[in-house]
Amino acid sequence: VFTFSLKGGYEAGVNLVSNLKLFSHLANVGDTRSLVIHPASTTHSQLDDAAKIKSGAAPDVVRLSIGIEDKEDLIADLEQALSA
Repeated sequence: VFTFSLKGGYEAGVNLVSNLKLFSHLANVGDTRSLVIHPASTTHSQLDDAAKIKSGAAPDVVRLSIGIEDKEDLIADLEQALSA
């Protein structure tokens, strides 16, 4: 699992998730598929920003769980989504 922050905050996280094509938008980990989650807009959406930050789900945080797809395909998908 990779966790990272995006420049652009909350909207950048929502946009990244919506522009990915190979990653499934799911909260579970350990699947054979590659997964993406933006906790601030999903699993932690009921919390205020201070509580999100305290729990490691700041508005700019995205989590990826890497599955068995070809690494080059995943990298290309991330690149196109980050560029969108």
